[in-house]
Amino acid sequence: MTRDSLALPVTGLRQAFGHRPGPVRLDDHDPRATTGFPGDGKDDAPDAMKALGKDLRHQQQQLFAQGRHGSVRRMLLVLQGMDTSGKGGVVRHAAGLIDPQGLSVATFGAPTADELEHDFLWRIRRRVPAPGLVGVFDRSHYEDVLVARVRELAPAAEIERRYDLINDFEAELVEQGVTILKVFLHIDRDVQRERLLARLDDPTKHWKYDPGDLEDRARWTDYQRAYETVLERCNTPAAPWYVVPAGRKWYRNWAVAALLHEHLVELDLSWPPADFDVDDQRRRLLSED
Repeated sequence: MTRDSLALPVTGLRQAFGHRPGPVRLDDHDPRATTGFPGDGKDDAPDAMKALGKDLRHQQQQLFAQGRHGSVRRMLLVLQGMDTSGKGGVVRHAAGLIDPQGLSVATFGAPTADELEHDFLWRIRRRVPAPGLVGVFDRSHYEDVLVARVRELAPAAEIERRYDLINDFEAELVEQGVTILKVFLHIDRDVQRERLLARLDDPTKHWKYDPGDLEDRARWTDYQRAYETVLERCNTPAAPWYVVPAGRKWYRNWAVAALLHEHLVELDLSWPPADFDVDDQRRRLLSED
């Protein structure tokens, strides 16, 4: 596989990973698929990421430049998935391809006492990226219809209400110039077991391990059903969901970067024109003593 072939434009992942309106069955999605990858496998992944990253940075820099000149457009990448699905890895390897000054990353864990005094979307609104930025949510407002549902932290009627509130919130963001890319990182239970064991086998990764993860793992089926409901109820034209195979780390990172690239390309970005007289500024510089 040549470097040129890996640099070909990436298209079609939105269609491949998006789903049509209606019921969702995660069992119908292969978590180890490598759909659309331009190379022959893992060995080609570094070159594929490098080729993709060059144009991704170009698009992101144009978005950032437009934000500095009055544009309200920005991008929000929402990452959800079971523990070990690779949300942090995507932040490092996919979002990490772009210039840090144009990146805003927010991680949402259990709500603080202060956050619990407000509506569940309060803390989310505070971290929406500013114009010109690419924002990343490592977990998000969806925790309030996932964890809250599975662990019964809120009444069923309240969970139902939140689906509609989330859809309204995301539609509001889109009207404000936010392009939303929602990604569910799909793994199976066997892969999660392998990754949890790998953390236990490596002392440098013990900090990543949380014994509480086994409690959620015991509720695997409940979480899968909760995610299926989210993917069905909150899959809107304004903010669709994409189910990305995450059983292979190298492919997961490339696929999310490719989706991010597709969305940025669709914005048809360009460099903002100068708001000053270029020739006059050049003459003044050249006339300096």
